[in-house]
Order: sequence, then C-alpha cells, then structure tokens
Amino acid sequence: MHARSTTIRGRPESVDEGIAFCRDEVLPMCRELPGCMGLSMIVDRRSGRCIVTSSWDSIESMRATTTQMHPIRQRGAEVLGGTPEVAEWEIAVMHRDRRSADGAGARVTWLRGEPAAVDRAADVFKLALMPELETFDGFCGVSLLINRESGLVVTSVAFDSREALEGTREQAKQLRARGSTEARLEITEVAEFELALAHLDVPELV
Repeated sequence: MHARSTTIRGRPESVDEGIAFCRDEVLPMCRELPGCMGLSMIVDRRSGRCIVTSSWDSIESMRATTTQMHPIRQRGAEVLGGTPEVAEWEIAVMHRDRRSADGAGARVTWLRGEPAAVDRAADVFKLALMPELETFDGFCGVSLLINRESGLVVTSVAFDSREALEGTREQAKQLRARGSTEARLEITEVAEFELALAHLDVPELV
C-alpha cells in the first residue's frame, strides 16, 4: 500500500472552503481512479496548514495518476491560498482500534534518519510503541508512513476528540522520545490537527 500527501500552507480563513472542496470534489474523483482506496484531510485552523493524503493499492496505480491529479491539486491550492508540496510514501503500519469520525484530533510526528534505519523504525513502532498507544484515552488509530530513499518517516495518531488529543500530550512526549531513540531517528516536528476528513480506507497493516 502506498500514499501521496499534499501539504498546503494556506489562509486560515479559507480552511472551511478547502475542506468542502476536498469532500465534495476531490474525494468523489479519487474514488473513481483505478487503485485509489480513499482520502483523508487534516487541518490546523490557526496556521492554515492542510494536509490531504490519498491511499493507493500500489505505487504503479499512484504514479499513473500524477498528471491527472495536477489540475485538481492546483485548484485546491487556489482555494486555500498556498503552494502544494507533494510527497510519496509506503504505508508500513495502519491500525484502527475504532473508526475515527470527521472532526476528531490527530497528532502527527515527522522524523528523519539514515535510509537503512527505516525498517528498524517500523519494527520498533509495531512492537514497542503501538501497544502503549492503544492504552491512551480516546485512541482511535495510528499509521506509519515511510520513504526509504530519503529516510523520512511520519506517524499519525488519531483520537476521538480534541480533549483526548490534548490530554495525552505528556504521555505522547515521553513515548516519542523513547521510540525515536530506539529507532535511531531524529524528530523534526510534532503538530496537532483536526481530522477534517477520515476516509483513507486502508486495510489493517501491522
């Protein structure tokens, strides 16, 4: 399974319009594309940063739509008022305890390391971190995306409410520090978002 993420640092006042555009136009279009599984969108209303991620059954299916997706990505950039930044990922872990609803919270962590450390990172995440994450109040699900060529890793943990997201900050900080050390990865950023659209529809991968 693979994923393509598009990050747009747009205008805070345009976030609701961007969500509507993705829900009403981008998601239905993606569902018609061969190999596309679904789409999610996370937003930070204060900064205007929005990240839209589409999931695919193979890297071939994903890359076959590169040209086709360009116009609608540019339209999204116009709606939100920013420049799209695109990244491709392999989905290494996808686990749901229960399905999260639109409007729930998500904590996203970006990490970087040597490309050879990526497989170790996936193992550390599955064996050492995920069982503990499942005990967090309000936990809904978690994903781990990797890029083997660049050594980039991103995790996203979904919670059933903003309150649960905020209430687990200290637990998450401690677990994150331990996990990054064991995986030999450097944490480059941690951010919290609203899960505006929760329709990635990737099967369980652990």
